[in-house]
Amino acid sequence: MVVLTSILTTGALTLTACGSRDDSGDGDSGDSGSTTLTIGVDAPLTGENSTTGLGIQYGAQIAVDDANKKNTVPGVKFKIKALDDKALPATGQQNATAFVGDKSVVGAVGPLNSGVAQTMTQVFSSADMVQISPANTNPELTMGKNWQTKPERPYKTYFRTATTDALQGGFAADYAYTGLKKKNVFVVDDKQTYGAGLAKLFNEAFTKLGGKVAETDHINTGDKDFGALVSKIKASKADLVYYGGQYDESALITKQLKDAGVKIPLFGGDGMFASTYIETAGTASEGDLATAIGVPVDTLPGAKAFVQTYKDKGYKGDYGAYGAYAYDATTAIINAVKAAKEAKKDITGNELRSKVVEEVQKTDFEGISGKLAFDEFGDTTNKQLTVYQVEKGKWKAVKTGTYDPS
Repeated sequence: MVVLTSILTTGALTLTACGSRDDSGDGDSGDSGSTTLTIGVDAPLTGENSTTGLGIQYGAQIAVDDANKKNTVPGVKFKIKALDDKALPATGQQNATAFVGDKSVVGAVGPLNSGVAQTMTQVFSSADMVQISPANTNPELTMGKNWQTKPERPYKTYFRTATTDALQGGFAADYAYTGLKKKNVFVVDDKQTYGAGLAKLFNEAFTKLGGKVAETDHINTGDKDFGALVSKIKASKADLVYYGGQYDESALITKQLKDAGVKIPLFGGDGMFASTYIETAGTASEGDLATAIGVPVDTLPGAKAFVQTYKDKGYKGDYGAYGAYAYDATTAIINAVKAAKEAKKDITGNELRSKVVEEVQKTDFEGISGKLAFDEFGDTTNKQLTVYQVEKGKWKAVKTGTYDPS
């Protein structure tokens, strides 16, 4: 308790340095009620990973604007409070503390990075406040460290609308081996929770299929010069590079590979699936691949209005990776508030937060990303994944499906 109190106090004192963005829409929200409740959003809004982080923020904002316009919860108006974690775990923890300390906050959406989530979950759990990530994919977050042998849910307050790397790593390995006919892969990761975990699962699945991992290596986030890595890959005679990490480093890796004459594709996970990857790597990205959660947003009938609104508002960032999943995560919290209020009209404060956690667990509705429901671990029941490949300067979906790890 002494440690937790220290964490909470430190977070409260550093709130002013968190990069707060308190958005309540642009006039479309209306005055639907006298009570205002806040939904926190945590993501990297500046610096590394901000392209996808902003997609989360504005996906949540559109959900709040829609709910206010429709008066989804009579007597309640919602607003977004977005905090920038800069993809740093310590900052994410401070942001979680700030949300908990704000009495108007009823739940939180985010973060983007699994490593950041690991520092936030205990803070939200202690306050019995719901947290729904549209992007975290590390299996340990919902099923514990022994998830492969004895899954056990660490926190009842944590949920996610993204499927996990337990499926994504194998899905990518299967496509690399059976779809691309690659047999000799060089595996690299950025040593982070998400990247290292995803690379490990790809490695296991690829070798199980009969493929060979020529060599494995690691880089540091923020690195710019990958000359030594390129030399290793070239000497390995690998026919594919698999990368576990974000687009910031992978875009530079593929560019330096191609510049050195190593004309093999680079394959990564959803952390690589962003328009910025192509913009940074340029023509060197042609033919590269990435897996991403769900089916292509632009093909979902329910997401058409969302995509159009995002474009019409001129919102920055990339909605394609997690925008729709942030919208559905926000909507799940709003629906839970509605159910809690209907069950007990005068419910407020900590009692409301606790009741929202209970109602989110019961979530069952058709979202813009597809049907949304959560299993006993807090994971989405939507297990769809898609492989994308860069073709003529754009990500093009080449395969959508699910993966059975058994």
